[in-house]
Amino acid sequence: MAFVSQGQRDPKGNYIFSSRPRPVENRSRYREPRHEQTHITFGNIMHDRRVVRGNTYAQHILPVMAPSDPDEVQRQQENRRRNIARKRGKELLRTRTPEALQGRKHIDVQTERYLEELSDVIVAKDIECQTDAFLDRPASPLFIPAKSGRDVETQIEEGELFDFNTEVQPVLEVLVGKVIEQSLWEVMEEEELACLRTQQRVFEELRNNELAEVMRLQEQERRRSEEKERRMAQQKEVLKKEKEVAEKIAARAYTQQYLSGLLPAVFTSLRSQGYFYDPVQNDIETNFIPWLMVEVYNSLERRYTARHLLDTIIHDVVQKRLEMFKEAE
Repeated sequence: MAFVSQGQRDPKGNYIFSSRPRPVENRSRYREPRHEQTHITFGNIMHDRRVVRGNTYAQHILPVMAPSDPDEVQRQQENRRRNIARKRGKELLRTRTPEALQGRKHIDVQTERYLEELSDVIVAKDIECQTDAFLDRPASPLFIPAKSGRDVETQIEEGELFDFNTEVQPVLEVLVGKVIEQSLWEVMEEEELACLRTQQRVFEELRNNELAEVMRLQEQERRRSEEKERRMAQQKEVLKKEKEVAEKIAARAYTQQYLSGLLPAVFTSLRSQGYFYDPVQNDIETNFIPWLMVEVYNSLERRYTARHLLDTIIHDVVQKRLEMFKEAE
């Protein structure tokens, strides 16, 4: 029987796949031997032997491109055998503990700083669970004891055992007495509560008056303390000002006494050095006298020039006349 799967497209152009249902193949419970296994096309990936299931951290994954060079494989095997032989040689050359004496034996001793309790007993814990019974036990029937003895009856006439009017009187007296007593207790309790409220109101009034008086006294004491502090501050300020004035007066007196002999000497020294001068004298010395000296120098220069010119003319005239007299002779 063949099962056909087909794919087609709906009028909108979407691809639709449909296949006919088919029964599950009968497989054995255990895995078949390798020579009896047949090639099966798995439809579910969970049944594919090539899919790894479980923890994959500790699995040795081969590289995708395994080395195919036989020389390289042989070289790796020789290196591995050489490493194993070297480890065995080191173990043989390592110093071992000598054999124990007769009647004794070696035991393992912990040499670490913190000891650890070693035990071969594996810690185990038993856990049990009780399942419910398969069927519930039916409910036990009620126990009805068997009837024994004989039935006997008697007739009691009215007034033989109980007279209501006579028997109810003490009960009524007790009830009425209890009600009256409870009423009296309640009235007394109400009066006592009213008295307590009155006393509480009087006490609260007294307490409020006392609190008001205490607050007034505290406010008065606070004002007095503030006034006292203000007066003390004012007095300290006055004393401070008086002290400053006294210091200023003493400093002024000392300054006057010190400067009484210092000022004349300073003025004399400054006057001698030319810091204090007469304006007219200073003007004459700085302006008039230099101008006068310049004018005198210019006048003397002109006079000297005129004299020199006159001497030159006279000398020339004398020379000419001397030459004329010499020619005349």
